[in-house]
Amino acid sequence: MRIVLAQIAATADPAENLDLIADGAQRAATAGADLVVFPEATMCAFGNPLGAIAEPISGPWAQRVREIATGAGLTVVAGMFTPATHGRVHNTLLATGGGVEASYDKIHLFDAFGFAESRTVAAGSKPVTIVVCGVTVGLATCYDLRFPGLFQTLAGSGAALVVVPASWGAGPGKREQWDLLVRARALDSTAFVAACDQADPTTVGREAGKAPTGIGASAVVGPLGSIQAQLDAAPDLLVADLDLDAVEKARAAVPVLANRRF
Repeated sequence: MRIVLAQIAATADPAENLDLIADGAQRAATAGADLVVFPEATMCAFGNPLGAIAEPISGPWAQRVREIATGAGLTVVAGMFTPATHGRVHNTLLATGGGVEASYDKIHLFDAFGFAESRTVAAGSKPVTIVVCGVTVGLATCYDLRFPGLFQTLAGSGAALVVVPASWGAGPGKREQWDLLVRARALDSTAFVAACDQADPTTVGREAGKAPTGIGASAVVGPLGSIQAQLDAAPDLLVADLDLDAVEKARAAVPVLANRRF
């Protein structure tokens, strides 16, 4: 299975960000990918009002992503915002194309490090998996990385790969935590973890601000926790071939899913 992580620096303009998706999807298709993953908040970068840009999963922004995925002939996973109750939004992953049509609302909200995502975002409640080219793929988002139970639940549902779109907050120790958590969640689930972060906005001449706007370092990690490939801070494309037999071998060698008690 060939996947691509499209590490972009999303702007405040959803239309501009659709152009980034179109470019990344076409480049992924040219590379022969089955799946291309874009970051959390691809629709609109954090630090901007989200209620005004949120659209239903059936709305025009998502429909354009569907058209891009169909035209490129692959599955696209990208972060967007959908309306919720009481003036809040859902932090949603849209998965579409290649016979896939699903969405995941972020379960664990980033109420940490002085930021309160729950002020404007409503939490989801249901883990979600999709099937891409016969492979079960779990969906998770950013702060979900700190909760191993979700990843073991996804693996228990058959996921051999978990994709994690993110917009990771910058700060002391945050890069080290990112690397550690992505690797740990692969070990917890004995699955591949493909974490696609927003690029560091300072690499394209913008300020990071107080919102979690990304640090780059998108990575693909194997089921025994080794980093298979990783990007730097700037916008870039990561192409990775996954040997899915490695998942079965890892689960035979380290049967944490079978041995777990909680």
